[in-house]
Amino acid sequence: MDVPRPWLASYAPGVPADVTVDAPVTRALEEAARAFPTRVATDFLGAVTTYDALVRRIERAAGALAALGVERGDRVALVLPNSATHVVLFHAALRLGAVVVEHNPTYSAAELAHQLGDSGAVVALVWEKAVARVLEVRDQTDLRTVVAVNLAADLPSVKRAALHLPVRQARETRASMRSRVPGDVPRWDRLVRRAKPLPSDHPHPELSDVALLQYTGGTTGTPKGAVLTHLNIAVNAAQGQAWTRHEPGTQTVLAALPFFHAFGMTLCLTYSALIAATLVVVPRFDPELVLDAHRRRPLTFVPGVPPMFERLAAAATERGVDLSSIAYSISGAMSLPRSTADAWEKVTGGLLVEGYGMTETSPVAVGNPLSADRRPGLLGVPFPSTWARVADLEDPTRTVEPGERGELLLSGPQVFAGYWKRPEETAAMLVELDGHTWLRTGDVVVIEDGGFLRLVDRIKEVIITGGYNVYPSQVEEHLRQMPEIADVAVVGLPGGDLGERVVAAIVLAEGTSRVELAAVRAWSERALARYAHPRELIVLPELPRSQIGKVLRRVVREQLINRS
Repeated sequence: MDVPRPWLASYAPGVPADVTVDAPVTRALEEAARAFPTRVATDFLGAVTTYDALVRRIERAAGALAALGVERGDRVALVLPNSATHVVLFHAALRLGAVVVEHNPTYSAAELAHQLGDSGAVVALVWEKAVARVLEVRDQTDLRTVVAVNLAADLPSVKRAALHLPVRQARETRASMRSRVPGDVPRWDRLVRRAKPLPSDHPHPELSDVALLQYTGGTTGTPKGAVLTHLNIAVNAAQGQAWTRHEPGTQTVLAALPFFHAFGMTLCLTYSALIAATLVVVPRFDPELVLDAHRRRPLTFVPGVPPMFERLAAAATERGVDLSSIAYSISGAMSLPRSTADAWEKVTGGLLVEGYGMTETSPVAVGNPLSADRRPGLLGVPFPSTWARVADLEDPTRTVEPGERGELLLSGPQVFAGYWKRPEETAAMLVELDGHTWLRTGDVVVIEDGGFLRLVDRIKEVIITGGYNVYPSQVEEHLRQMPEIADVAVVGLPGGDLGERVVAAIVLAEGTSRVELAAVRAWSERALARYAHPRELIVLPELPRSQIGKVLRRVVREQLINRS
């Protein structure tokens, strides 16, 4: 694209302007196994699998899926927490040419019904504890087969044996991992044991083939399936490698982000495979689990979200755990506070930078350079082979002047192909300008010197009160500094002649029993225009968050409307 990219001057040394890929991740994984056959590919609570063994497990798993009738282009649903088997099944479905559809295993039956029905998945590979919910809605879907997956089988042999001890802790651990399954539901471990490996000459998928239907988190309405091709996910992994400059076979990556989320999918499943990293998998984020894993196998690269870094830094400091092997860490999904970055960099001696993206960008599109030039509090600059424009909020074809607020538009090979079976919503998100496709992110940004992007807010969450635009993130950032407030979400509620009124839903700081609206408004006067001051204060015990910790303003707003 013949468009200036001023941000290239802000790249860390050695980061290229562009990247290309000529093969899908399935081939990259096989190449990693040829180059590093004995390197540990996954460590799940101490149970290890080498790259050579991982590829053989994937071939056998792909053969088992083929025996179930799965063909190229069929959708295969994964309803699983993080585990070694999840890694295998993700890559096996891709290797076969099927389309992976990831689902949160803690979703309700109704939530699963929508996604399973919408995707048209024909086979679901389901954690035992979620099987009953999937079976409950099976008649609302196209599922031919539901397979139960016993994740306790992934544990080291000693830990598996300990599950059967007649003691309370063993019973509780077993209950957290396993559940009774109807006798007519096939079990994955039995299917894969008798399966024949997929022949080595089975064709790999083409880069243009669909790889994933990745459902958005639903923060703006009913979740939609973002169609990601093999090119999208392969190039985003390659962009990540260009950004970090990691040499293959040298890294140990924490996999605490959920694989069913786009952030965890890329950083933990595809990027790690591309660089032949050792993936240290934990079933859920828990500081003790992570620190235990780090003691066993020192981490070098940690992708996460701000609350993870805060809790890990505090736990490591309290327990005296050395985290100095962690050179680079990347934070996403929400704004990274400067205090969090400082605390993490103090305990690790490494860099923690912010990245930005969406499910629709596979998901990473922007990042802070992994160098002294990083700017905490800013999103960063566009990745290699990625272009950005800041467009007028009313007219996406008009680029605003530098320093003006506008909607962020992105273009690049990681931009998705559209929404599954939703042509109108796809057309609203993708616009053609100057012969190129641009994604409307819905995020309001300002481009600063060096090409750095500063997030202002989401267009759909901007509050219009008395004709003025109020950006919730700015109000929240200021209110979080008030000693009496632990957390806050600012939303707009119907406000008569004003249009909307600014309402702050707060969580009180520990030791605080109440806080008056007048005190909050007085605090607001220090930094905010009068029209942005909260007109109402609601105290909540906690704020609703996504699986990776992002506050869901839409849900807060719905809760407050329903209370009124």
